[in-house]
Amino acid sequence: MKIDIHNHILPKKIPAFAEKFGYGGFITLKNMTENTAQMYLDDGTFFREIEKNCWDLEQRIIDQDKNNISVQVLSTVPVMFNYWAKPEDNQQVSRFVNEDMADVISMYPKRFIGLGTVPLQDPTLAAEELNFCIKELGFPGVQIGSHIGKVNLDDSSLYPFYEEAEKLDASILVHPWDMMGKETMEKYWLPWLVGMPAEVSRAICSMIFGGIFDKFPKLKVLFAHSGGSFLGTLGRIDHGFRSRPDLCGINILDAPSKYLDKFYIDSITHDPKALNYAIKLMGVNRIALGSDYPFPLGELDTGKMIEQEMPELSDSDRKRLAYGTALEWLGIKEDYFG
Repeated sequence: MKIDIHNHILPKKIPAFAEKFGYGGFITLKNMTENTAQMYLDDGTFFREIEKNCWDLEQRIIDQDKNNISVQVLSTVPVMFNYWAKPEDNQQVSRFVNEDMADVISMYPKRFIGLGTVPLQDPTLAAEELNFCIKELGFPGVQIGSHIGKVNLDDSSLYPFYEEAEKLDASILVHPWDMMGKETMEKYWLPWLVGMPAEVSRAICSMIFGGIFDKFPKLKVLFAHSGGSFLGTLGRIDHGFRSRPDLCGINILDAPSKYLDKFYIDSITHDPKALNYAIKLMGVNRIALGSDYPFPLGELDTGKMIEQEMPELSDSDRKRLAYGTALEWLGIKEDYFG
């Protein structure tokens, strides 16, 4: 069994939300062919071209079978977070995205699991949508962004959402988006190569230094892209905690490295040495298989690196990485899939 906990899907048709709400900034799909479509902001700004595996279930299953993926855990494309929109409007967008995903899963319930999206700019509405996702749609949890505008994930305004997530035993996938510094590094794809790993570290550090894992010890949080640049700079982060406790130790007593057993990461490092380093720091019990399918920065041969390029791993380690950690994080049993 292989469970891919990190991949993205879009509805095949996205309503004209700008017309509905009376202001722009939302994503639309244009120039759609059998095999491709173009994502635009509704002000006419081109965002990216996507292929049909972003919405076509049959192509997605072909690709799953090619890589021996038993189950994909679906989440929306982060640009659909819409945290800048009016909260009540974004709740409607979230509801559309979540219900569309539920319809997809209902066609192949043994091949897909859903993570919803919530209007996190209003934590109360986000908690309501989280309840809907879990109790009505049967999702194990939701995906959220690495920040909400100028609000980081340590902000006290988010406590009601975290409280509800604990109560519901919800799985939370934290994904980078709206990358920091993107306006000053537009060349060379740097927002994705530099800003994205930094965004994940921003999210992890915010939650650790903010004392979120102490205040909400039952949260089940998984950070995408193998924690971004966090593990590679952990020595510096720990040193900062020790050298400037007046700045870094406001809410926590232990060094950040003492929190590595409080959250999960995925396996997307693109480098067996980097994944080995992550395993040494966190252990296989905290790492789940991920691919970032269907995008080019993802691991195109999902699981190949673990299976073929890391001979030092034991069979039990490979099984844990392939599906064991995913099952634990999702809160489901192996026989769920029949």
